[in-house]
Amino acid sequence: MNTIRTKHRWEPYLWLLPSVIMLAVFVVYPIILVFRLSFSEISKSGVLGGFVGFQNYVNAVNLPAFKTVMLNTLFWVVSVVGLSTLLGFIIAMVLNQKFHGRKIARAILVFPWATSLVVQASVWNYIIKYEYGNLNNVLLNLGIIREAINWRSSYQIEFLWECGVGIFVTVPFVAFCVLSGLQSIDESLYEAATVDGAGFWSKLWNVTIPMVRPSLTVSTVLNIIYVFNSFPIVYTMTKGAPTHKTDTLVTYLYMLFFYEKQKGPATALSVIGFLILCLCAGIYMVSVMRKEEE
Repeated sequence: MNTIRTKHRWEPYLWLLPSVIMLAVFVVYPIILVFRLSFSEISKSGVLGGFVGFQNYVNAVNLPAFKTVMLNTLFWVVSVVGLSTLLGFIIAMVLNQKFHGRKIARAILVFPWATSLVVQASVWNYIIKYEYGNLNNVLLNLGIIREAINWRSSYQIEFLWECGVGIFVTVPFVAFCVLSGLQSIDESLYEAATVDGAGFWSKLWNVTIPMVRPSLTVSTVLNIIYVFNSFPIVYTMTKGAPTHKTDTLVTYLYMLFFYEKQKGPATALSVIGFLILCLCAGIYMVSVMRKEEE
């Protein structure tokens, strides 16, 4: 009997063991390795040298493009996550209503999110081309403009286009997260609010938003991590040109490591990005635990 009980006691851990091993090999070990590299001297050929302390971090912070890249990353995350959350919430509210073609509308909404980001960025690159882009062709044919417009006349505008594409591909994820929350709301809550004389905005603030807040919170946290680490859109559309002015942290450290051969500062920047995401996750966990205690 004792042998059987011991077997049943350890059986769940045995089932979890393959996942734990994979997590250790493909997640924990690379993180430890990057931390080690960030405190070591690395030659341009990738040969690992001795311990250099925080010198790689100092070199990374003193890079000419560091401030620009960090500001770009902040703007990129805030604008994409903020606007996609707002637009996704509005679209979810619309798709939650009963109307003809609702299933088709939901299916169409999936396409931007399900399609490869490289494909999305390439298509948008083609759309905004100055010479033969679809956007200029449509506007010219409709008589809205008389001559083609250079939609990429400056690096600031190019970066805004990158943000726009990021919003376009992120909205569906938020919309479906919110939609799942909306469909779980009991209709009796709205009926009770109607009896009390509540209007649309009152129902929105006092019923809808509180009930979908868990879905919104989860989608926002996942979006912050997803958008912060997003590489294909920026790299495909501009590759950070000119001189890293349209780079975000992820594309910048990639260029540093593989093209400019500054491997030490690149690994230091990757650790900085990892710590920023850990901070965001920590703030989220603390806020969730506080709400549960309340």
